[in-house]
Amino acid sequence: MKLLQVNTPVPKDIPLDLPLPEWLLVILLVVSFLLHIIFINLMVGGSIITLWAQIKGLKNKEYDIFAHEIAKTITVNKSIAVVLGVAPLLSINTLYTIYFYSANALTGFVWIMIIPLVTIAFLLTYLHKYTWKNLEKNKHIHIAIMGLAVAIFLFIPLIFLTNVNLMMFPEKWGTVKGFVSALVLPNVLPRYFEFLGACIAVTGVFITWYNNRKTYPIDKIYSSFTRYHIKKIGYSIATVGLALQIFFGIIVLFTLPSKGLGYGVISIMAIAGLFLAYALWYCYQSIICPKEDIDLHFKKIAVSILIFMVFYGGSRQMYRHTALEKHQELVTAHTAEFQKLSKEARENPVEETSDLEIDESLGEIAKGSAVFNQYCAACHRTTEKLVGPPITEMASIYATDEAGLKNWIKTPGKKRADYPQMPGFSQLTDDELKELAKYILTFK
Repeated sequence: MKLLQVNTPVPKDIPLDLPLPEWLLVILLVVSFLLHIIFINLMVGGSIITLWAQIKGLKNKEYDIFAHEIAKTITVNKSIAVVLGVAPLLSINTLYTIYFYSANALTGFVWIMIIPLVTIAFLLTYLHKYTWKNLEKNKHIHIAIMGLAVAIFLFIPLIFLTNVNLMMFPEKWGTVKGFVSALVLPNVLPRYFEFLGACIAVTGVFITWYNNRKTYPIDKIYSSFTRYHIKKIGYSIATVGLALQIFFGIIVLFTLPSKGLGYGVISIMAIAGLFLAYALWYCYQSIICPKEDIDLHFKKIAVSILIFMVFYGGSRQMYRHTALEKHQELVTAHTAEFQKLSKEARENPVEETSDLEIDESLGEIAKGSAVFNQYCAACHRTTEKLVGPPITEMASIYATDEAGLKNWIKTPGKKRADYPQMPGFSQLTDDELKELAKYILTFK
C-alpha cells in the first residue's frame, strides 16, 4: 500500500452517505448494465449486419430486403438501450464517483464528444430507415449513410471502454495525457474486439428469433428466402460473433493487469467462457443439422449466452472491486485526515498577521512598495515590459485617476492582445489598495 501511495494520485473524497446500501447498488449496477448491454449489442451489431447485408444486396435483392428488415429494429433497440443506460450510469457514478469523473476528465474532449456523436449516429439511423425507398436508385448514397452511422457506433463504445478501463487504474492517471494514451493501456483493445464479437453474436441470435415468429410474414416479404434460410443466416452470424468473442476473451484474460485478479475472478471468467463455448458448439450444430432440426438447439444457445453474460458481468465487478480496494482505503484515510485538520483549523483559528516586508526608510510609500513587491513584482518592472506593462506606463495612464487604478487592480479586464490576462487581487484590503496605488503613481 505504501508503494501505491507514492506512485498514485490520492484525491480527497466528499464523504456523503450512499442513497442505498452498497451491496444493493452493486447488484443494481450489474443487473441494469447487463440489460443495457444487450440492447447496445443489438444496436451496434444490427447496424453492422445491416451494412453488410445491404452491400450484398447490390447483387442479390433478397439481402437488401433482409437489411431493410434488420434496419427497422435498430432505432427501437437504440431507444430501449438509452432508457436502460440511465440506471448503470447513475450507479457507477454513485459507487465510483472519484474514479469515473477522473477518467472522464483525463480523456477530456473525446469524452465530451460522446453527446454530439450519439446524436449524429441516431439521426443517421433514422435518415437511413426512412429514406429506403427515396434512395432506391441511389444505393451507394444510402449505404454511405449507414456506413457513417456504423463508424460512429463503433467509436462510441471505444470511448466508454477506454474510460471504464482507466478508472480502474489510478496509478496511471499521472502518465495519461488524453484519450489516445488511455486507449493504448493494456486490455482496452482486446476488450473492445471482444465487445464487437458479442454484438455480432447477440444480433445473430436475435435474427434467428425475430424471423422465427409465427406472426412474421416471411413469404410476403421475401421472394426466395425462406424462414429456414434466414434462420441459418442468423446462426452463421452468431457463430462468427461467438468465435470472435472467445478468441479475444482469452486475450482479455491474459492482458488483464494482475492487481485485480484472483482465483475467484479467474474461475468465474473460465466458467463464463465454457458457457460461451457451449453456445458456439450448438450454433455450429444448428448450421449443419438437417433442416427439420434447425430449431432444436435455440433455447440452449440463448440461455447459455445469458448465463455467460451474468457470470462475466459479475466477474468484471469483482475485478473492479479488487483493483480499486487498496486505493479506496488510501482515499478514505486521506479524506479522514483532511477532515481532522479542517476541524482543528475551524476550532483553533489563527489570527491573521501581515507578512509584508516593509522598508521604513521609504517613508510614505513604504507600505505601498511592500504590497507591490509581494503581489506585483513578479510581473512588473519599473521601466521595462516583463509579463505586464512597466510601472511608468501604469502611472501615465492613471495619473489623475487613482480610483480607476485601484478598481483595475482589484478586478482587471483584458485590453491588449500583446499582454496576458491579469489576475484580480480582490484579497487586498482597501488600505493596501490605497497604499499600492499611491506607490505606483509616484512614478508619473
